[in-house]
Amino acid sequence: MRYTAFLATVAASALTAGVALAAEGDTLAQVKQRGVLNCGVNTGLVGFAAPDANGNWSGFDIAVCKAVAAAVLGDPSKVKYVPTTGQTRFTALTSGEVDLLARNSTWTFQRDTDLKMDFAGVNYYDGQGFMVRKDLGVSSATELDGATICIQTGTSTELNLADWFKANNMTYQPVNIDSNAEGEQQYMAGACDAYTTDASGLAATRAAFADPDNHVILPEIISKEPLAPATRHGDNNWTDIVRWTLYALISAEEYGVTSANLDELSRSSTNPDVQRMLGATDDYGAMLGLDKEWAKRAIAASGNYGEIFAANIGEQTPIGLPRGLNALWTQGGLMYAMPFR
Repeated sequence: MRYTAFLATVAASALTAGVALAAEGDTLAQVKQRGVLNCGVNTGLVGFAAPDANGNWSGFDIAVCKAVAAAVLGDPSKVKYVPTTGQTRFTALTSGEVDLLARNSTWTFQRDTDLKMDFAGVNYYDGQGFMVRKDLGVSSATELDGATICIQTGTSTELNLADWFKANNMTYQPVNIDSNAEGEQQYMAGACDAYTTDASGLAATRAAFADPDNHVILPEIISKEPLAPATRHGDNNWTDIVRWTLYALISAEEYGVTSANLDELSRSSTNPDVQRMLGATDDYGAMLGLDKEWAKRAIAASGNYGEIFAANIGEQTPIGLPRGLNALWTQGGLMYAMPFR
């Protein structure tokens, strides 16, 4: 029994040391040693990050986890998905419980500086909105004076709501919730007149209702919500890996590189940026501590940015989101990747 207890103590110490190593700034080494990427995701938001009945995760944010795992470990399936709430997500990242936070989290001044996080790049430009039942007879958020509103605590959404109501000389009664699932539950039970969160989250939530047509997303967008994958501050190389994996997905769409023609273009493309990105020329992977085909594997995992968007949250899905601001810069949107040069 003493020997068993000793082994348990050693194992616990090793786990603690592993978390400490990740927190101290060599996440790449820790992920490679572990052989699995610990990816912090939403507790469940259809289209973005949600498990099916068998525990298999899918969604827009899940594709980021898979792309990073493919780039670093050579296999998009080598991911442990760690569900996090609005209140637990940043602690999970800073403590080393997760290597990457790939969930709907807004890049803000305080999170970047005070919470010591690095945001790798915006993967979805969003804004906060409101959803109400159609029979409430409300067509504008300006009609919500005195309303009860379901809101997730520990989020920028909570602060935006207070600011917007104050600016418009209106009052509201908050109904605090911890997760989107709880928000949906409370809203459907009639505990609040309106539910507020990112507009994309409202669309995803409404799509899961049995009667989506009976719920209205109001036209007002009251904030800027640039959603971005986050890493721990101080581990520059790991942040570079996540950033350039995201840029590879966006660049691939811009250059016409898809999951279907990836192998062909890696051999035949005459575009110097594509050649460098896919490892056909030069060795950009070595600058990150990876091999030459890291970006090729990242794109192969779920496709380019456009493919990921269309498959998970696009207009042909139940979520039904248009590209809007999330179109490429060449098509009137804000999606712009730094050059592979």
